[in-house]
Amino acid sequence: MTASSDLAKMNARLVRCTDCPRLVAWREEVARTKRRKYIDERYWGKPVPGFGDPEAPLVILGLAPGAHGGNRTGRAFTGDRSGDFLYAALHRAGLANQSTSTHRNDGLVLRGVYITLAARCVPPDNRPTPDEVLQCGSWLDRELAILRPRAILALGAVAWDAYVAHAQRHGVEIPRPRPRFAHGATTDLGSVTLLGCYHVSQQNTQTGRLTEAMFDHELRQAIAAATRLPP
Repeated sequence: MTASSDLAKMNARLVRCTDCPRLVAWREEVARTKRRKYIDERYWGKPVPGFGDPEAPLVILGLAPGAHGGNRTGRAFTGDRSGDFLYAALHRAGLANQSTSTHRNDGLVLRGVYITLAARCVPPDNRPTPDEVLQCGSWLDRELAILRPRAILALGAVAWDAYVAHAQRHGVEIPRPRPRFAHGATTDLGSVTLLGCYHVSQQNTQTGRLTEAMFDHELRQAIAAATRLPP
């Protein structure tokens, strides 16, 4: 079995997940009511699988699908402003064959990086509960067991904490004090380097809290950690 086929089998089960009633209800309501701009489109409205290179040494871990991005298109960070920012950066870094991500079949190919989410269903107000993130952790556990990355770039505190919890579930000794999220933070958890970066949300990128230069820097650090080469 290959990593690609193992991921495909896992994702076939993932998209049928109904473990979190609040998230199931919300993802389906958003898919039914739609945004006027996309009224003629058929929304995905299901859990959103990870996407990218199954042999990648680097995983970018986000928060959850956007209501009218991933929940509409079925691919993480696709079809919204967050994706515009993220995939343009991956293209600049040579990790993507194009700078845009508009739908699942747009020809985008990632090399050396895989993107996934702490919560696979869109949450109300973009805020999954701790229990929902924990419930989704079983999917993250399975996914990372297949991918076996060397570095994780966590976009925001929820993603950071989700990975620390994953490491703890797998017997990794967690440093004390417990590693806390910060932009530019880094910690080694077992054989994996965890790096923190502000989320690529429109709120962060449009206010200047996260600039292209800031993200490019953190991405270079993550690539270096994943490849064991200097940035």
